[in-house]
Amino acid sequence: MSAAATPNPAADDTVLRLRGVRKSYNVGTPVETEVLHGIDLALGAHEFVALIGPSGSGKSTLLNLMGLLERPTAGQLVIDGHDTGALDDTALTRLRGHTIGFVFQYHHLLPAFTALENVLLPSIIEHGVATDDDEARAVELLARVGLAQALSKRPGELSGGMQQRVAIARALARSPRLILADEPTGNLDTASADAVFELLRSFNREHGSACLIVTHDPRLAARCDRIIELVDGRIVGEQQHPTHPETLP
Repeated sequence: MSAAATPNPAADDTVLRLRGVRKSYNVGTPVETEVLHGIDLALGAHEFVALIGPSGSGKSTLLNLMGLLERPTAGQLVIDGHDTGALDDTALTRLRGHTIGFVFQYHHLLPAFTALENVLLPSIIEHGVATDDDEARAVELLARVGLAQALSKRPGELSGGMQQRVAIARALARSPRLILADEPTGNLDTASADAVFELLRSFNREHGSACLIVTHDPRLAARCDRIIELVDGRIVGEQQHPTHPETLP
């Protein structure tokens, strides 16, 4: 791997850019600890990128910053053209809701809600009610992930792989520009993991969303456009996989 994670020059639409991003905890105290040390990173539309690294390397912290769940201590974080450092909490929440889709290792579905209701949840949270258009989009997404016959089923009636597909449909319900996936296949068998990966990949290709997936599975990482390696809060290498001409030539 090379020594730095630089943006691919072929990317003509940068969705995410980090410049010199640092993150410290317990700032101003004797136990202040910096866990991210000057991260420079960019993701273009259509890119599908794997983030790898050992436990404790800072992957979760970096993902939280990208997802606007935390603010960096220093540096610049730009998402879809918005300098997030200039935004207040309300604006950050709005940007997160409209621009970012999250897929987690644990699906975090609401057990009392049906599959359809879980996919509609982002719209319900924002507007208090889902519109007919929202519902049509949710039904379409569940059909796309192979769950057209499971709209009224609750999570407890679905397998682990099916629950994760509901979570993916929920993450894509607002057509996000950026998809962040934290070990989305970590609890799945090989066949289910491959199916989940291909679902994310297909939406990335068709809708132009930038996608960053944290994974410990080298098979899946090798199928991404780029692999970025994080160790001790620093990007130590990057490997290009220019095998998808329809994304970044």
